[in-house]
Amino acid sequence: MTAGFGLGQLSLRSTAQTRSISAENVSGEKGRGAMAEDGTGAYAAGNLGRGWKVSPSVKIAAGDTYTIADITGSGIIQHIWMTTHYHAWRKTLLRFYWENDSQPAVEVPLGDFFCNGWGQFSQVSSLPVAVNPNGGFNSYWEMPFRRAAKITLENLGDEDVVLYYQVDYSVTEVAEEASYFHAQWRRSNPLPYQEVHTVLDGVRGAGHYVGTYLAWGVNNSGWWGEGEIKFFLDGDQEFPTICGTGTEDYFGGAWNFDVPEQGYTAFTTPFLGLNQVLRPDGLYRSQQRFGMYRWHIPDPIRFTEDVRVTIQALGWRGQSGRYLPLQDDIASTAFWYLDTPAGQNPATPHRDHIEVI
Repeated sequence: MTAGFGLGQLSLRSTAQTRSISAENVSGEKGRGAMAEDGTGAYAAGNLGRGWKVSPSVKIAAGDTYTIADITGSGIIQHIWMTTHYHAWRKTLLRFYWENDSQPAVEVPLGDFFCNGWGQFSQVSSLPVAVNPNGGFNSYWEMPFRRAAKITLENLGDEDVVLYYQVDYSVTEVAEEASYFHAQWRRSNPLPYQEVHTVLDGVRGAGHYVGTYLAWGVNNSGWWGEGEIKFFLDGDQEFPTICGTGTEDYFGGAWNFDVPEQGYTAFTTPFLGLNQVLRPDGLYRSQQRFGMYRWHIPDPIRFTEDVRVTIQALGWRGQSGRYLPLQDDIASTAFWYLDTPAGQNPATPHRDHIEVI
């Protein structure tokens, strides 16, 4: 029996076994938690000894990669919690590997994976991702694996990163039809004139697209969200199968996200939101920046051969009634499930391409 979750299934017994990996139990083995005699909390624990929060976190040196979890066997990752300082949110790369594949199925800056791509806290109250004060990152994406799972975090910065984390999973059989979780990050900064931003490309296989997060930096004055998102499915070439009507429409808003007398108005709901609005401060922060997410959980976008996703950056020429192609800073994270564990990502981004300035 698999370890699926749903309120309608909560009362059902299961043969699955619950395990948890953290700095207090790096292997996740049964009966091996809180055994550390040294760690980042050793001084604070003083004479309290073992079992008194001796190792609550890890320190990742500049340039190093830390293995958060390395699991052998069959199971399902059900919850991940992490936190670290703001400066590390765009200076670390989170990677997931399935079935000992050499290519990561997930390669995304830490903050973007949790819908906080600008290095500044934003509340997210959605079903698969929750971010709570002050930087508590939670993921509830279901992540099945049949032989092995590995999670790492690479520190691209020049300073040490202190990471607190917990990975909760079930040791259980995985259904034959279960697919592998993937996520891909891309950035156009700036987007070339009259070109579209590619959210996802290079994916081959059968699966379903389940989510989009955008960290959008506006480089012009005026409205910026007229652009259409397009889903090219199973051999689509010039024209897509699915075409949206505007950026704010796709993310569940309307009319510029503008509530009269309030301006841009942030919101966060189970499946979609404009979770972050960063306004100019009159000095060095001269442009507006936004964070928004859309989860295709009740409405996954299914494909059998391939999928490609793009979005336009399109503004408005004031009173002239004409669109204005924009050259904005757009960083996207695409989330999908696929029938293969192999990673299909673009080249790993350089840290200067990732950083927020």
